[in-house]
Amino acid sequence: MTSQILERKRIYQVWPGKNKFYCGGRLVFGPDASSLLLTTCMIGGPAITFCIRMAYLIKERYPFFHSLILIGAILLTVLDFTFLFLTSSRDPGIIPRSKEAPEADTADVITQSTEWVSSKLGNAKLPRTKDVMVNGFTVKVKFCDTCQIYRPPRAFHCSICNNCVQRFDHHCPWVGQCIALRNYPFFVCFLSCSTLLCIYVLVFSWVSMLEVHGQFYVVLADDVILGVLALYCFVSVWFVGGLSVFHFYLICTNQTTCENFRYQYDKKENPYKKGIVKNFKELFLAKSPPPLINFRDWALEEEDVEVGSIASELDRAFGPRDSRMSSGKSSHSETGVW
Repeated sequence: MTSQILERKRIYQVWPGKNKFYCGGRLVFGPDASSLLLTTCMIGGPAITFCIRMAYLIKERYPFFHSLILIGAILLTVLDFTFLFLTSSRDPGIIPRSKEAPEADTADVITQSTEWVSSKLGNAKLPRTKDVMVNGFTVKVKFCDTCQIYRPPRAFHCSICNNCVQRFDHHCPWVGQCIALRNYPFFVCFLSCSTLLCIYVLVFSWVSMLEVHGQFYVVLADDVILGVLALYCFVSVWFVGGLSVFHFYLICTNQTTCENFRYQYDKKENPYKKGIVKNFKELFLAKSPPPLINFRDWALEEEDVEVGSIASELDRAFGPRDSRMSSGKSSHSETGVW
């Protein structure tokens, strides 16, 4: 009995995905979490330099004016790093795995097209799909050979993290994590804060230089630090600002990045659209769903860790949610993922 207790491990210690876990499984990072160091330097370096420069100018020029600028820069920097941490260290919505593939479904009917493909490919294995109803639309969900499950709608298997993830948007190398159901709102806030911080530093670097002589090129030679910061932020704002605009477009149309590039809803009906106001409410005002896996739970046997409690977890997580968004024609057992 004592030896069994000593051999027990927690789920995060034997999880088959490529995630990195810290603080006893409380923090979940992607396999490329080291890229956070570069992102932190690209944000923190200019922001901290700007704050130090403003603190120096408080004594030299207009104390009240530069004090307000300094406070605003500190608040935006703190917010930016907070949203970055929440995005990168949070379980994005990892779906439990199953040890055995489900039994063949009679709904998977062989059509003439599949017969033709089979004749061309010979004995090649065709991907198994299943039809589910979403808001009155028929959506095909795919079977994941790695996780041995039918993925719930809008889910996708991330090859970098080696996990199926709920409402998968994309894997972001800048934050080293999948952007999906449970961290997408924080990611959008991170992009927005980064854009505002770039604009803030750009504008007030320019203003601080122009307030002396009124000529940009003259002051640029006099204050090289603010000049470099202004040019750096001018270039950066096009990148983060463009991403922010793109993701706000996705929110307005209720799409993910993956869906936008793969399915092109401008050419066919989007089953998830609810209107701009409802889309924003769903993202920013709805309660964040709980994780499907408690990585701090004890794993009695290593082989059972890949399974988790897949049936009960998916029933608990997707049952009520899918019943609300489905038209009622599909049963709960038909729920699967992209």
